[in-house]
Parts: sequence; structure tokens; C-alpha cells
Amino acid sequence: MRGKQAPDGAFFYARIQAARQTSPQPTQKASGTMASDKPIRSPRADKIGKVVSPESTTPPRLITLILLSALAVLPVNMILPSLPNIAATFQADFALVNLSVAGFAIITATIEAIGGAISDRFGRRLVVLTSLSLFVAASIGCALAPDIGTFLLFRAMQACIGPCYSVALVIIKETSGEREAASKFGYLAMGWALAPMVGPLFGGTLDELFGWRSSFVVFAILGAATLALSMHQIRSRAGPLSRSRGTYFVAYRLLLSSGRFWAYTLCMASSMGVLYVFLGGAPLVVGDALGGSTAKLGFYMGLVPTGFIFGSYLAGRYASKASLGATLVFARLLTCAGLLVGLVSSSLGTAHVLAFFGPCVFIGIGNGLTMPAANSGALSVRPDLVGTAAGLAAAMRIGGGALIASLAGLFLADSVPLLFLMMLASATLALLAALYAALLDRRQPAD
Repeated sequence: MRGKQAPDGAFFYARIQAARQTSPQPTQKASGTMASDKPIRSPRADKIGKVVSPESTTPPRLITLILLSALAVLPVNMILPSLPNIAATFQADFALVNLSVAGFAIITATIEAIGGAISDRFGRRLVVLTSLSLFVAASIGCALAPDIGTFLLFRAMQACIGPCYSVALVIIKETSGEREAASKFGYLAMGWALAPMVGPLFGGTLDELFGWRSSFVVFAILGAATLALSMHQIRSRAGPLSRSRGTYFVAYRLLLSSGRFWAYTLCMASSMGVLYVFLGGAPLVVGDALGGSTAKLGFYMGLVPTGFIFGSYLAGRYASKASLGATLVFARLLTCAGLLVGLVSSSLGTAHVLAFFGPCVFIGIGNGLTMPAANSGALSVRPDLVGTAAGLAAAMRIGGGALIASLAGLFLADSVPLLFLMMLASATLALLAALYAALLDRRQPAD
């Protein structure tokens, strides 16, 4: 009996070996699975182990984030040419209708601070989709508004689009390295700057052809298109959520106790202050020199936003090759140098219009370089509160710039040297903040 078992066992062993040799594919699959560093899990194992699929971590395309940032600022001034017609339609006082612009900016700054914190706790996707949905509904409400009260209510609701710019910054920050993020911020800022430039022209054309309500129809269409893109590309968990950070006030306190956060935000606020002082003072000091032509004034004032786009392009192209501190200091030195040339030139009595607007171009170039680097630095202070940092920095940038412009407005007069002096003072404050940020970064490099 035992003499027959051995040959039979050898025979069956040989048959098994032959079967393995003739069908290598299962063996290769099995060995591939065993050799893999990431073995395949069942759906239940994925759920328990919280394995995130590659799809959920794929960042949205940069063009989608640029659309989000542009749409967040386009409603601010696209309706400017339509304000008289809106007032005439509702038979309302122009000052009341003007609240649709000034009030919009104030509400946007407030919602930016809140929306960033909410995105840390509940995710980026929720904030973006909610903001866009409310924006589309509010745009339709403005287009159909029967009276000024309803119009202003829906116009205030439109400000919900504000956090989309901050969230776009956050998504880039979470999916890119430090210098790469600053580079992408530059391209994002180009869209953010281009929208206010073309907005009034686009809105005025729509108003002339189809009436002022058509601008809000376009807002609804753009919002719906961006909503569709965002639903497809922005995943439910675009970044770490700070669920364990307690109240929102704790998150704000953690950021406001950071010297680096203050340095970056003060640099941005002072840089915006320079721009706001220019916007408020330029028509006053050079209006007569242009013969009262608003078209010429608009052309020359457009040189500064053009400089911002150029500076943002430079940031997108070269920011990844330099440190944030070096970029900030260079940008602020550039602006101060340009304004100093303007101050000296105007003090010597040079009255040509380009002697004023030429140096002011450096306001735009410097700000275009400053904003991407400063935003990247502010978002690096607390990686667990990046959304809160983005929203709070945006609110402080807008509020701080407006405060500087308001203080400067108390001293504005029909004097070109005085205007240059006030702009240079704000630019110098921004330079000091940039130097402080660079010093802190050398002692405590960003994550």
C-alpha cells in the first residue's frame, strides 16, 4: 500500500506543477498582490480603514479655481455703469442704490472671515457649493426684483460668493508646496485682477443692449456653470478639517496671536491701502489736467490694474524660485522706489500726466507680486487652520486697506506731492511689515 502511495503523490504533484506552468496569469496576479506595498482591500476594509480613493484627493484644475476667484470679485463693480438706470427703474435715491456696491464690499469682508472658518470645520466643497448656489439664487432674485428693498436684499445675498476666493487659495495651498503655492497664487491673482478691469465694460455693454437686469442673468449663468465645474472637481474632503479646535473664536485667537500672521496680513492691508488711496486721490489731482475727460482718466487709471496683472504674472512665473520673504521685500521696495520717484518729480514741478501715472504703475506691479507671496505665508502659519487663516486674512486685507484710505481721505487735497507722500507712507508701512515677515521666516521657516 505504501509503495503505491508515493508514485501517486508524485504524479499528482507533477500534474499540479504543470497546471501552474500552463496558466501563469493567476499566479502573477497573486504574486503581484502579495508583493504590493498597498494590498487591495475590500469595500468594508476601505470604510473601516478610511482609505481615500485617488479620485478624492485629485485637486481641481487651476482654471476652475481661477473662475472661482474671478466670480468672487466680478459682481463688485460690474454693475457700476448700471447704477443710474437701477435708481431710475425703482425711483430710488442714488445714495440708496449705491449701497449695492459699498454694502456689498462690507458684507463680503464679513462673510470671508466666517466662510474660511466654516470650511476648516465642514470642508471646502460644502462652502463652495453653498456659496455658488446662494449666488445663483440671489442673482435671479436681483433680476426679478420688483422694488429697491427686494433688490438690495438679494444683492446682499450675492455677497455669499466672497469665500470662494479664499477657498480657492486654500485648495491650492493644501495641494502644493510652499513656493509652488505662491506661484499658483500669482496666476489666480491675474484672474482676480482681470475681472474688475473688464467687469464695468461688460456690464455697461449689457445694460446698453438689454437693460441692467441682463447683468444679473449673466451672473446666474456664470454661477451655474462654475457650480457644475465645482461639483465635478472639488471633492468632499479637499483638506484636513479642524474638528477638534473648539469654537471659531479659539481658531481666530490662535491666528491673531501669531506674529507671522500679523506681518503677512499687515503687509497685504498696507499694500491695498496704497491702491485705495490712489483710487480716491487720482481723479482729484489730475482730473483738470485731462480736461475733465472721464475716458482718458479711466484709461490712465487702468494702467495700475494692468501693472497688477503683470506683477501677478511675474509671481506665477518666478515665485517658486525665491523665498516668500525675498519676494515680499523686493515687491515693496519696487513700489516705494516708484512712488519716491513720483514724489521727487512732482515736487520739482513736473506736470505731465505720465509723470504721475508712470510711477503709480509700480503700485500695481508691487501689489501683484505681494499678494500671492503674502497669502501663501499667511496660510502657512497654522496648517490645521488654513481655511480660517484665508478668510481672516482676506477680511483684514479689505478692512485694513479701507481704514488707511479713510484716514488718508481726511488729508486729501488738490496736491500731487501730498498724494504721493500719503501713498509712500502706506507703502513704507507695507515694506516694514515685509521686512518683519522675512525676519520671522528666517528664524521660524514656514511649514
